[in-house]
Amino acid sequence: MRPGSKQYVVARPLYSEDSFAEEHEKVYRERACNTFVYNRLLCDAERAKSIALSLLPVIGWLKIYQIKEWLLSDIVSGVSTGLVAVLQGLAYCLLASLPAWYGLFSAFFPVIMYFFLGTSRHISVGPFPVLCLMIGSVVTKLVPDEGAHVNITGLEGLSIDDQRVLIASSVTFLVGIMQLVMGVLQVGFVVMYLSDTLVSGFTTAAAVHIVVSQLKFVLGLQVPGISGPLSIIYTLEIIFNKITSTNVCDVVISLVIMVVVFIVKELNDRYKSKLPVPIPIEVIMTVIACGVSYAFDFKTTYVYSTVLYNFSYEPPVAPNLQIFQQTALDAFPMAIVGFAVAFSVAKVYSVKYDYTIDGNQELIAFGVSNIFGASFKSFAASTALSRSAVQESTGGKTQIAGLISAVMVMIVTLAIGYLLEPLPKSVLGAVVIVNLKGMLMQVRDVPYLWRRDKPDCVVWLGTCIASILLGLDLGLAVGLGVELLSIVLRVQFPRCSVLANIKGTDIYRDRKDYLKIYEPEGVKIFRIPSPIFFANIEFFRSKLVEVGFNPLRILRKRNKALRTIRKLLKKGFLNTSCGPIRESEDDSNVEELDLPTDFKDLPARIDWNAELPANIVVPRVDLHSLILDFAAVSFLDISALKGLKTALKELIRVEVEVYIVDCDPYILEKLHHCCFFDDEVQPSMFFVTLHDAMLHILEKHPDTSEKKSGSGKVKQMGLTIFTELCYAVN
Repeated sequence: MRPGSKQYVVARPLYSEDSFAEEHEKVYRERACNTFVYNRLLCDAERAKSIALSLLPVIGWLKIYQIKEWLLSDIVSGVSTGLVAVLQGLAYCLLASLPAWYGLFSAFFPVIMYFFLGTSRHISVGPFPVLCLMIGSVVTKLVPDEGAHVNITGLEGLSIDDQRVLIASSVTFLVGIMQLVMGVLQVGFVVMYLSDTLVSGFTTAAAVHIVVSQLKFVLGLQVPGISGPLSIIYTLEIIFNKITSTNVCDVVISLVIMVVVFIVKELNDRYKSKLPVPIPIEVIMTVIACGVSYAFDFKTTYVYSTVLYNFSYEPPVAPNLQIFQQTALDAFPMAIVGFAVAFSVAKVYSVKYDYTIDGNQELIAFGVSNIFGASFKSFAASTALSRSAVQESTGGKTQIAGLISAVMVMIVTLAIGYLLEPLPKSVLGAVVIVNLKGMLMQVRDVPYLWRRDKPDCVVWLGTCIASILLGLDLGLAVGLGVELLSIVLRVQFPRCSVLANIKGTDIYRDRKDYLKIYEPEGVKIFRIPSPIFFANIEFFRSKLVEVGFNPLRILRKRNKALRTIRKLLKKGFLNTSCGPIRESEDDSNVEELDLPTDFKDLPARIDWNAELPANIVVPRVDLHSLILDFAAVSFLDISALKGLKTALKELIRVEVEVYIVDCDPYILEKLHHCCFFDDEVQPSMFFVTLHDAMLHILEKHPDTSEKKSGSGKVKQMGLTIFTELCYAVN
């Protein structure tokens, strides 16, 4: 840096890759596979301790647990979260088309296992509405309300509810196995393929499905569960056909609950800094609804559906293997979605409170939790955003808060669950709908995405629309397809550009974006901002043609012209005023036209940019140097390597000097290993930086404007050379 200024001055030699390698010795590191395997298999006391701590994260954070500072906060948070978990367990169970009390099992058993195995200290494990809806679609597909059931061994003699419970627990067991296997195989990175945009579109569509599925409870209608593509359309059709049978009491209760809960939630958000804990309005309204329903005997008076009482734990059961075969394709997206949502929420809190979470250990934790819970007839667990927010905002410090919330659920299940028997299902439906505000409001992302990133907007809309119309499982697959297609298209058709020098600097930018630029005549700088591989190598070559010319066409024209010139010389023409010579039709050996131009039997080279005799026309080539900026090229595959070498040879054969700059060292190493270089394509064309290559070109071609000013002289020189050739042959 110059003292007192914001400029820097660097004086160093001009480096090609070869000269840089000669002057600066490189350290070659061994990347042997056996060293990696040895380190993985090495077992000693320290490694055993590390493995134990990674598999049981509870040991790590219990050692640093501050009883005086954290315990009271965890107890308060656990009690608050437990009350919410009870209500959400009952409500979300309706989405799974199961008896309501099974939702309490999902809010209890998975939490116990996650306490020991999970790495997040703040998420609340339990029912998640999107997963519940996906389970409900599988349950209603195999055991519909109306019509024939799927013939599965082990379901004979069971009631519809018992059949559905067995199916839901078996699917959950399979989801747990998939998550556990992915965790053991260390493939937690798969969730990275679910972008925030895709998850936003998917959860918005899920919220729409959830609203439609709860309309039958809010309106008090008997609507059979429908699954598969366009199920939401068919469900709405049935609801509109039965709208005249709406239960007025259910509608009034639902509207009152939704309005009150919505207003209080807004107040909670607005005054959260002043409130010690959020007002548990859902729990309060549920208790009030239960009391009013019991006092006035609404069930008898208005004949509506209530939560039947059967709150008790059941002995563990084995999953049905035949159900595994029927639901394997449905279970996989559940495993991915459940983990992706939980991991996203856990990551937010881990950043906020500065601790580390392990994606692979989270997969193991949720896998074991779902397997354990499924054995006791619970359904797939993840984390609900609102419930986790309650656990964190009420002062929860560790998963002890989650454990206390599970104790609260157990107390309700064993001791006071019977008090919820008069609870109308319309209350639960209203609570579910009003808690979807955040998911439904994600639709506001669309205008923002359209302005900022149209491909991302297409992913959002494609995922959302497909998930609404085709169902959540197929919609997720379509969303992934659209997302991967958008990535492929961006990489396959990147925004290539021609660069120019910003005057007075060593900076190069797209020449279309700046006014004061410097472009030496006869030099082009081409930049491709993506990897080069089999899918875009032809696009890369076509863009090169657009930058300058088609080198293969020029080469063929020159070789054909050379044939004609040789024939003129053999016939002994001594001047250049002869008429046009008809070109020979003996072009059977087309491959010769693609070979380098051969002047070996001529006494001098021909200037192809000069005027040629006998009406021989060869397109002019005003380019003498081409720089390829590889700064953004992260890899080359074999197909691209071959295509690149062909393109370079074509350019070199028409006397264009090619330079490749800012090439990744590992790509350069790969080129050497793959025998990329030969007599035509040489390592000397690689330069360390773009500016090094440009200075080298300017040193080699100092006055590029001379040809332009003396074009007549060049034209005359071409005629003179040809005349001399004729005399020499004669």
